[in-house]
Amino acid sequence: MMFLWIKLLHILTMTSWMAGIFYLPRIYVHYVEGRAAGQDVARLEIMARKLFGFMSVMAVLTLIFGLWLWLGYGFRGGWVHAKLMFVGFLIGYHGWCFAYLKRLQAGRLTQSGRYFRLFNELPLLIFIPILYFVLMKPF
Repeated sequence: MMFLWIKLLHILTMTSWMAGIFYLPRIYVHYVEGRAAGQDVARLEIMARKLFGFMSVMAVLTLIFGLWLWLGYGFRGGWVHAKLMFVGFLIGYHGWCFAYLKRLQAGRLTQSGRYFRLFNELPLLIFIPILYFVLMKPF
């Protein structure tokens, strides 16, 4: 029964992390486009900072619960290692979002809205293989 509770918490925190990962670049889109149009974008800066904090907490909890599941319940097979490789890519993307947040806060976010729309698609390309390896366990 404990396994199911840990799995539930892992899925819950992962879903929350992914919600942030998918939404933060949209804030960047609105920020750069709003700034280019001469609009007040101070609220978007606050939203980006708070969202990044929330998604970072969810990322850490996701990793803790995932590690607990892996080490505590002995998942085996190449699929685990393949999944972890893509989780590593997702952590890297999270760090990339942080770099853009720092540039936003310094007023040096110069990429276009189109760039951030494309940037927003990357986590989906990372997340699909993670789901595939977890559900299909191909090896």
